[in-house]
Amino acid sequence: MKKWLIPVIIIAVVLFGLYRWGVGFNNTAVRLNENVSEAWGNVQTSYQRRNDLIGNLVKTVQGAADFERSTLTEVIEARAKATATTINPENITPEQLQQFNEAQGGLSSALSRLLVSVERYPDLKANQNFLKLQDELTSTENTIQTARVRYNEAIKPYNNHIKTFPNSILAGILNFESKPYFDSEAGAEKPVDVDFDFK
Repeated sequence: MKKWLIPVIIIAVVLFGLYRWGVGFNNTAVRLNENVSEAWGNVQTSYQRRNDLIGNLVKTVQGAADFERSTLTEVIEARAKATATTINPENITPEQLQQFNEAQGGLSSALSRLLVSVERYPDLKANQNFLKLQDELTSTENTIQTARVRYNEAIKPYNNHIKTFPNSILAGILNFESKPYFDSEAGAEKPVDVDFDFK
């Protein structure tokens, strides 16, 4: 065997190894990124379901003529703000996620105030449509929480894959950036003060 052939073979083996590593990294990062996008889609679907239910809830509550209009207006405006905040999961930033969280948190807060103030209206509390919507909203809030947890669970392996060395080198070259986690909404650490009047 000629002496010059040995370095050529070594270089070829090293290049082939780097190629395999690059392909493996890229394919795994793409697959994990798709999992994140799917999980984000489930989050958006859950929030969309809530927004649709809120529209029906507002119409039902508007049927109670003596209901406070300001509370309804607050819910309608918060819903409009929440639906106007959209995020592309491919290039989600912590700032965008915080803005999304704030909009959704504002809607949750307005909705909570609406449901608490409804307790003063016996006719509305007994309305079967309202009770069904209230149950569906509770179920939807649980679905939203589950979707958010699953989104965070999808992000962890993706972020781990692109942040660990030596993958972090390729992540920078191939423009794979880490994604932010969902945090709890502002004020979530405080208990909700609900005072039901059952008289």
